Amino acid sequence: MLLDYDRLGWLRAALAGFTALVAAFLLLPVVFIILLSFGSSRWLAFPPPGWTVKWYQELLADPAWIDAALTSAKIAAMAAILSVLIGLLASFSLVRGEFRGRQLLRGLLLTPMVLPVVVFAIAIYAFFLRLGLAGTTVGFVVAHTILALPFAIIPIATALEGFDKSIEDAAIVCGASPLQARLRITLPSIRIGIFSAAIFSFLASWDEVVVAIFMASPTLQTLPVKIWGSLRADLSPVVAAASSLLVGLTLCLMIVTALLRRRLSR
Repeated sequence: MLLDYDRLGWLRAALAGFTALVAAFLLLPVVFIILLSFGSSRWLAFPPPGWTVKWYQELLADPAWIDAALTSAKIAAMAAILSVLIGLLASFSLVRGEFRGRQLLRGLLLTPMVLPVVVFAIAIYAFFLRLGLAGTTVGFVVAHTILALPFAIIPIATALEGFDKSIEDAAIVCGASPLQARLRITLPSIRIGIFSAAIFSFLASWDEVVVAIFMASPTLQTLPVKIWGSLRADLSPVVAAASSLLVGLTLCLMIVTALLRRRLSR
C-alpha cells in the first residue's frame, strides 16, 4: 500500500492528535448544550451553578413543545416514506436505464444536497405561496421530500450498483415475472441501502430548520422552528433541554442504524 498506518511512525501520533482535535471541535458544543440543559440557572449560563432536571419537566409538561415534536416526527416520517419510494424508482432508472442525459438527471436529482439551503427555501416559499401550500403540512412534506431525496438516492443507487443483476435474470429465466424478481430477489438484496435511505431521509427532515422557518405558520411549527423561536424570545434552559432531546433522538437513530446494518449484512 502507498500509505501504511503501522509504518507512519511519529506521524501516527500527529494524525491521532489532529483527529482528536477535530472530534472535540465538533462534539464540545453538543456537550455544552447537554450540560446547560441540566443547569439550575434560569438563563443559559456556563458553568451551571447547580444541577436540576426541572427544565425537562417543564419541556414535557408544555403542550406547545410536545405538539412541535409530534409535528416534526409526522412530517419527517412522511418525507422519509416519499423519499424512499421516489428514490427507489429513480435509482433503478439511473443504474439500470440506458438513455441520453442520465448523468445530467443524476446531477439534477442530487442538486438539493449542494444548493444553498436558504436559496432553496426562498424559491420554494415563493412558489408554494402562489399555490397556497405555504404553512401547510402538505407544503412541509413536499419541501422536505425534495431536500431528503438525495439522501435516499445515494445509498439505494450504491446498493443497486453492487447487486449482481444476473441473479435477478436467473429468477426470470426460472419463470418469475420481472416484477416478481425485483420484489422477491432485488429488493431484499438491497435492503441495507433502503433502510439507510429511510433513516437518513428521516433525519434530513427531522433536523431541518431553514426551510421550516419559511414554511412554518403560527399553528404549524416543527421542533427546530420552535427551538429557534424560543431562543430568540427567551434564553431559558428549556431550549437547551429540547435541543438535547433532538440530538439524543438523532444519536439513537444513528446507533440503531449501525446495529441493524451490521445485523442485515450477515
